[in-house]
Amino acid sequence: MLHTVPPPAKPGLRARIVRRLLSPWCRFALLVAVLGAAAALVLVYQPQRLLSEGWPVGTGGALAATLFALVYGLCAAAFAPRPLLNAAAGALLGTVAGLCAAIGGTVLAAAIAFGLGRVLGQGALRRLVRGRWLTAADGLMSRYGFRSMLAIRLFPGVPFAAANYGAAVSRMTWSSFLLATGLGSIPNTAAYVVAGSTAASPTSPAFLVATGFIVLSAVAAAVVGWRKRHHLGSAARAHGGA
Repeated sequence: MLHTVPPPAKPGLRARIVRRLLSPWCRFALLVAVLGAAAALVLVYQPQRLLSEGWPVGTGGALAATLFALVYGLCAAAFAPRPLLNAAAGALLGTVAGLCAAIGGTVLAAAIAFGLGRVLGQGALRRLVRGRWLTAADGLMSRYGFRSMLAIRLFPGVPFAAANYGAAVSRMTWSSFLLATGLGSIPNTAAYVVAGSTAASPTSPAFLVATGFIVLSAVAAAVVGWRKRHHLGSAARAHGGA
């Protein structure tokens, strides 16, 4: 007597809905919605302006630096301009405390963006990375994670948010990403913090040096990016020929 194997049971409606909601494209849509809402809140409420208006009475020292770092991280993750936040850190907290708060806020903002991109967007975005140039960039960032991110942070040619989500799509580790972000962001962040702390004396040597460093770093980033573009081109051609 032959026994027929019954066909596998179809998943129920609830299981199908859950699977669809957890699909890469639904998570990517949620990421877009979250980022859009965050950007809209920044445009409407302009939280970076609140930072420049001072702190509540009695808030100072380590508490002020910690609070600033937290607010900085949330604002920068929501696309608030980091140069303004860095300058506000110097103006409100001074050079040393302002730099510590700004670097802490930078790492926090990067971690928020990296986490959102890794959890909500990586599955869908990796399917879009099919062009030779994008695939080569992804390969370089995945293979040389720390060095690649350190170079990106040292030379401010790549927008902060773009670097965060680009790293999230790659296979870069959390430790490499955060360490490279913290170390690589120090020079330019320090320049903006010093400029903010000495803005009341625009002819002072500290302000002039900080401003000059900002300009020179931007020029250097453009020159290095132009001269090193062939590395990415070579990697793209190698990938295309593979």
